[in-house]
Amino acid sequence: MPDFVHLHTHSDYSLLDGACSISRLVDQAYRMNMPALALTDHGNLFGAIEFYQKASRRGIKPIIGCEVYVAPDSRFKKRKARGEDVAYHLTLLCKNKEGYQNLMELVSRGFTEGFYYHPRVDKELLVKFKDGIIALSGCLKGEIPSLLIKGEIDKAREIARWFKEVYGDDFYLEVQSTGLEEQNLINPLLKRLGEELSIPLVATNDVHYLNREDAKAQEVLLCIQTGKTLEDSQRLKFSSSEFYFRSPEEMANNFSQFEEAISNSLEIAKKCNLIMEKEKIHLPLYHPPEGWNLTDYLKHLCEKGLTLRYPSHVPQEVRERLNYELDIILKMGYAGYFLIVWDFIRYAREKGILVGPGRGSATGSLVAYLLGITQIDPLKYGLIFERFLNPERETLPDIDIDIQDNRRQEVIEYVREKYGKENVAQIITFGTMAARAAVRDVGRVLGMPYAAVDKIAKLIPPNKQLKIAIEQSNEIKELIATDEKVKNLFEIAQRIEGLTRHASTHAAGVVITPDKLTRYTPLYKTNKDEITTQYEMYSLEAIGLLKMDFLGLKTLNVIKETLDLVKEHKGKEINLEDIPLNDKATYQLLSRGDTLGVFQLESRGMQDLLKRLKPTKFEDIIAVLALYRPGPLQSGMVDDFIRRKNGQSKVEYLHPKLKPILEETYGVILYQEQVMKIANELAGFSLGEADILRRAMGKKISKLMDEQREKFVEGATKKGIDVQIAEKLFELMAHFSGYGFNKSHSTGYALISYQTAFLKANYPLEFMAALLTSEKDNTDKLTFYINECHKMGIKVLPPDINKSEANFTVEKDKIRFGLTAIKNVGEAAISAIITERKKEGKFRSIFDFCERIDLRVVNKKVLESLIKSGAFDSLPGHRAQNLAVIDEAVEKATRINKEKSKGQLSLFVSSQKKEEKDQLPSIEEAPRSTRLNWEKELLGIYLSGHPLDGYRKRVSCYSTHSVENLKKIENGKSVRVAGVINAVTLKKDRKGKPMAFITVEDLNSDIEVVVFSKVYERCLSSI
Repeated sequence: MPDFVHLHTHSDYSLLDGACSISRLVDQAYRMNMPALALTDHGNLFGAIEFYQKASRRGIKPIIGCEVYVAPDSRFKKRKARGEDVAYHLTLLCKNKEGYQNLMELVSRGFTEGFYYHPRVDKELLVKFKDGIIALSGCLKGEIPSLLIKGEIDKAREIARWFKEVYGDDFYLEVQSTGLEEQNLINPLLKRLGEELSIPLVATNDVHYLNREDAKAQEVLLCIQTGKTLEDSQRLKFSSSEFYFRSPEEMANNFSQFEEAISNSLEIAKKCNLIMEKEKIHLPLYHPPEGWNLTDYLKHLCEKGLTLRYPSHVPQEVRERLNYELDIILKMGYAGYFLIVWDFIRYAREKGILVGPGRGSATGSLVAYLLGITQIDPLKYGLIFERFLNPERETLPDIDIDIQDNRRQEVIEYVREKYGKENVAQIITFGTMAARAAVRDVGRVLGMPYAAVDKIAKLIPPNKQLKIAIEQSNEIKELIATDEKVKNLFEIAQRIEGLTRHASTHAAGVVITPDKLTRYTPLYKTNKDEITTQYEMYSLEAIGLLKMDFLGLKTLNVIKETLDLVKEHKGKEINLEDIPLNDKATYQLLSRGDTLGVFQLESRGMQDLLKRLKPTKFEDIIAVLALYRPGPLQSGMVDDFIRRKNGQSKVEYLHPKLKPILEETYGVILYQEQVMKIANELAGFSLGEADILRRAMGKKISKLMDEQREKFVEGATKKGIDVQIAEKLFELMAHFSGYGFNKSHSTGYALISYQTAFLKANYPLEFMAALLTSEKDNTDKLTFYINECHKMGIKVLPPDINKSEANFTVEKDKIRFGLTAIKNVGEAAISAIITERKKEGKFRSIFDFCERIDLRVVNKKVLESLIKSGAFDSLPGHRAQNLAVIDEAVEKATRINKEKSKGQLSLFVSSQKKEEKDQLPSIEEAPRSTRLNWEKELLGIYLSGHPLDGYRKRVSCYSTHSVENLKKIENGKSVRVAGVINAVTLKKDRKGKPMAFITVEDLNSDIEVVVFSKVYERCLSSI
């Protein structure tokens, strides 16, 4: 077998271009006995770490590279000259660590400095970051090949000479055999150029897919990328199906006249020796105040925390736990990490930004509690530090922080400013082609009717692979067997399923580095101009960078807004830490299941669970969050728990020593921490060993489980427990570990659940107003919560130009609609309205409003939206009258303000005289149905009434179900719903027949209904 290495290879990280995963590329290289393999995705290093790890595990030398885009002029020149390419292609490979560092700089600057259609570098950067890099001249889009195709031989020679001067013996002319006429034309020219300038050749195949049969799938990917269909003659496409992962034999046969080009691939591979050893953890640097080191400052802050948290007396067990935790934290070198988290949380609280009480296993840390990172005493709730940081295995600390969603960015900006913008970035994440999405994308590209493809896609269950969905669905099998187009659809969809589709910003992840980011990770610039890492979270962890999660939690917006409204309207300042955890009204609300808007507890299933369980203490809420998951619900565990809690079943313990551990959960093993405590107290495991046992049980690896069982039984018998009891107890733990939940996380979230329930029970007006504000952009939820207000006896008043604020507000015993919830009314317009109203008083008429407001901000469209929504109803005239005089009012206001600015109009003309001249036309008000439709259009809901108000009895008689209840009905069951049709979208099915999607709304909710062609023909007149 000839020796050959692929040095120009694209994975699916060449987004919507490369049609092959890294795993499949590596597997193919392994099957072909290739000693090495390069990854050279377009303009990025997204897959570099994943590739390095997977290739290394297979015994294949990984060569990290990139096909960079080179600007024809300066990377800062962001315009395209006629006849000039936006960028040329150039293949770069890392020889060593220096080359890797330089390549990271290049691809980073391509995004942050040179982006224009593509992330572009330029020759200035190529020179600056040339060391440790091998350069290949590229595909037909390379600068030298492009010039040769144009016949500009001298210019090509000049450019080749330039690259030779920059890279010396590490520059190669790239020859390919991809079945393209232009390539066959220039290969001899490249050979001649190489001989003339003493530049060696190297053979590559510009691999974009694994096998020749994958070419069609790659064409489809390009169409998805460009929004084209296969029928479009102007679409971007490859003109051959030869861009596949050829075997060494195929490459040797294709390059029989360029033998040295084949052998040079191996020579280049020998030059590339980048070794990425397991990296130490690169913790960001925290600088304590002058005179302090990290250790002493952390201890100092913990002592301050003790005084604050335990003002009268510090229990001995608290002191011992603190010393124990500090010892582990300091030995593992994480003092700086805790101080960084403490610092940005301190900043947030100082700025009035609400931070969650705790999330995840960090809630089990006393140090975190004393620093104010969490608000839950871990000793009080039996939370375990080792669940967070285990000294007996190598673990990274992971403190996830919930932050008020609408102010999260302020905290990230603070971190950027403190640690340097070059050292802080958000983390990239990648979306992949899920089964349904792949079918829809491919269907569009194939030009199939939307309705037909949508129907097929809906046959695929969520989170199921296409192969399994086909195996399990007779309907899909029949479609594939009887329809060639559907067969083709599924064949292509299966080839692209799971491939990377797009890059975006991780919802929470932020990385902070001790030195500038590009020493560790390349950078990416999103289409929103956000700078992120090019490596996703697992790759970052592999290179020793610590991810911090800044999670935006909308519920914290609601809590903060509620507290502000309570302070404003009741003059009462509520400290969340002072809320009693035994409030009677709160538990009554929970037991009734009145939990719409309550964090984690508002689903119908959760409401039913609460009604059955009837929580009476905070620990019950912790348990509810752990119970309401598929495992416990399906296993009968929930029913058993409820019977025991309500005294309907006896609480029994396999051994008396279990009682103090399981008493709070009525003898049921519910939490992972309980498994750890059982191992610790009954079998003599350290808590670190107990955490390893917990993980082993969770993974259910037989060999590991057998080892742990033997160790557990031996330890338990040494503590005087009967062997049979020990065996049975281990099996019990192993069984429940599949359902066990992290109590630390459950406790942190239970506290937020309790806080929102407390506020709803005790301050319903303020809470519901805040809740409505939080969902002002979500019509469905807004409708949902306004209906909840009605059920609670709270009236929601329409928007009012003289009373509404930006957000929903409390007005005596009612809630006033906020201006931000009106469609087409932006923040600038709202700010102008409220500022003027506060400055000069209420608006007296539409004419007065137009005269006082900047009409460049509040334009005609905004005026129409305000009037139609009912915001002008308190001013003279009805909606039709005010709409009729908009042009007159605007024209008059413009003229008056122009005269005022020239000093031609007395500023003391009485408002009375002006108002006498402001005449509204004598026309009838718009019909009620029209006004309601305006409200629906602009507010998202019918506010002053409902089109069905006059038909409530008939709706009740005719309907078998409300729209809201349809989610609970099993598929295939017939139902009858009465409502109004809000929207109709006409489509054609795969046979070209007309069909429709209609939105039907009853008194409380709406739903989309599919009307297939036969029904559509029958009901056309009604639709």
